[in-house]
Amino acid sequence: MVNTSPEFEKFIELKDIIVKSNGRNILNIPHAIIPADRITACIGPNGAGKTTLLKLLDGLIQPDSGTVSYSFKTKTALVLHHTPMIKASAKKNIAMVCDADASIANADIDRVIGQVGLSDLANSPAHKLSAGERQKLCLGRAILQKPSLVLLDEPTANLDPSTTEQVEELIRQFDRQGTNVIFSSHQLAQVQRVAKHIIFIDQGEIKEKGPVGPFFADPQTQAAKRYLHQELLSD
Repeated sequence: MVNTSPEFEKFIELKDIIVKSNGRNILNIPHAIIPADRITACIGPNGAGKTTLLKLLDGLIQPDSGTVSYSFKTKTALVLHHTPMIKASAKKNIAMVCDADASIANADIDRVIGQVGLSDLANSPAHKLSAGERQKLCLGRAILQKPSLVLLDEPTANLDPSTTEQVEELIRQFDRQGTNVIFSSHQLAQVQRVAKHIIFIDQGEIKEKGPVGPFFADPQTQAAKRYLHQELLSD
């Protein structure tokens, strides 16, 4: 049973989490409450464990020890940074989710293709789409799954500013429609634009978490201060 958290209407609780790979701890989280009632961004250096955390929250991987509990009925959709496409049209790639949910109608697929801005490319080969178009295709698949929690791994990495803006708007649409969103990002300006809550992870540990504004204005740990300083310099 999940402990109640007066701060959040919906949340995920991690207890005594250890995830290992080749004998090395990838995640080590004794206890954390992650909000799921607002857009939450997971940030931290490369190799910190962000993608592993998203996979853990999705159930794609199981911890070596510890538990993940949800205060709400959860159905997740995970969009990884590199998602393979089958050699078929964009529409057929989006329609792959019908294999898991036969209730999805052709009209639903067409509506979502329009929602993500791919109507003109519906019949184009998916593997020939640009990186941004493929990302929108993946988000379309996530929308069709009607998840209660969407997990996005670097959703705008290597995308141009216009496509980045479109993807950010789709993230906000999830939130407005009551779908919880947790995403990872190296783009600190984007995090400040889109997210309400921060999880800062470093060396597999959640070092700091809280509302976006206070985190950027006054980080409480040396690790967070160092990370923000380095990332803001690189920007």
